[in-house]
Amino acid sequence: MANKDPVRVGVLYSETGVTSTIGKSQLQGTLLAIDEINEAGGLDGRELVPVFYDAQSTPAVYARLAERLILEDKVNVILGCYMSSSRKAVLPLVEKWNKLLFYPTLYEGFEFSNNIIYTGAAPNQNSVQLAEFMTANFGSRVYLIGSDYIYPYESNRIMSELVLQRQNSEKVAERYVALDATEQDFDPIIDEIRNLQPDFIFSTVVGDSAACLYRAYADAGLDPRTMPIGSLTTSEAEVSQMGGAGIGHFTSAPYFQSINSETNLRCLERFRQRFGAHCVPNQCWEAAYFQTHVFANAFVRAGTDDPAQLVPKILGSELDAPQGRIRIDPTNHHTCLYPRIGVVNSKGQFTIVREATRAVHPDPYMVTHSMGDWAAELSTLEL
Repeated sequence: MANKDPVRVGVLYSETGVTSTIGKSQLQGTLLAIDEINEAGGLDGRELVPVFYDAQSTPAVYARLAERLILEDKVNVILGCYMSSSRKAVLPLVEKWNKLLFYPTLYEGFEFSNNIIYTGAAPNQNSVQLAEFMTANFGSRVYLIGSDYIYPYESNRIMSELVLQRQNSEKVAERYVALDATEQDFDPIIDEIRNLQPDFIFSTVVGDSAACLYRAYADAGLDPRTMPIGSLTTSEAEVSQMGGAGIGHFTSAPYFQSINSETNLRCLERFRQRFGAHCVPNQCWEAAYFQTHVFANAFVRAGTDDPAQLVPKILGSELDAPQGRIRIDPTNHHTCLYPRIGVVNSKGQFTIVREATRAVHPDPYMVTHSMGDWAAELSTLEL
């Protein structure tokens, strides 16, 4: 007789704490996908059941709850983590117990684990494109500002190396703030930016502090038309916290809500029917959504969530995601994605000004970091 018992999957995101805006969106992207899977008949007739815990934006809590999911809840697969520090906290646990983590966040690269599927952008899928775009349009003198943890440090190192390949380039300063930094904490940084006059600012500030940075910039009367902020971490979710302070600034990401494809529009419609307007879809939401479907498809093919049998069905698999048709690269467990550059408009959305015409293969160790296959610019930079 066929097994019809529910299949339990760990879900580990943050509903509270400094990164909860993104964490809630990742959770809701995951739950939307689980609803779709169950409405379509589940996993060969078996209901997919999320076992969710709030990790409170704290790496130590991520580790404790991941161990609880593995040892007490007996899950084989965890969908979760936002900050790299949270992934680093969970990684040794999934390796120790030979479980599998799906990680739906852009990150700094230079990592591989047999126990992780990386569905967010690697540096060659966002940093390379942002460096090329910002230096070509604004200049090669960059001011670096980030939150004080591993991802900003590594991303700033990569951005510095990319920018310094250009003529007349300069890293004018590199500064870090606490994860809970307030708008006042950015005042001396804004003063320094005003004095140094870089060509652009590269921000890896995350969480609630991102809105504080952009508001401090706007309050100081600085002009994004001549000295914009370029970011990998400022998504629609952070823009929604800023009022109009984000207008004119740039982000590099594989996904924006404004992608005008049938798949994306249908997904956004289902999401709003399910959750209303209480969450803001963004690149981490999209990765959390599509990776859940990748897991479900692989489970059906493998007939189990045992990682030893599941992973071979994941590697090389493809899916029509809201950003385009993605593929899990079998050589490095990362995902083929579609780099895009967007500029914040007056509606709190991103106007896409450049995008890849085909998926760019992940190169997490930056061995080749090709600029990829960019389409022509889709709109002017005049706002």
